[in-house]
Amino acid sequence: MKLLMVLMLVALLLHCYADSGCKLLEDVVEKTINSDISIPQYKELLQDFVDSDAAAEAMGKFKQCFLSQSHRTLKNFGLMMHTMYDSIWCNIKSN
Repeated sequence: MKLLMVLMLVALLLHCYADSGCKLLEDVVEKTINSDISIPQYKELLQDFVDSDAAAEAMGKFKQCFLSQSHRTLKNFGLMMHTMYDSIWCNIKSN
């Protein structure tokens, strides 16, 4: 399950790097760590990125990983992601 989470985040980071815009990545991360968004809502919000039942099932399990975490862990994960967004590596592309 942890491998799935890492692979999905890497895919999102690569998608961002491929000139799709980091706003998309930030929005997906915020929806992922928001414990007020249920699995069905999450799947509906991200349905444009799902092309099969297997992908939808994986997305539900991915969201469940975050729903199972404490509020503190989710807050720290969000902080880590924002630290990455503000890093020199993200700023290189925009310069």
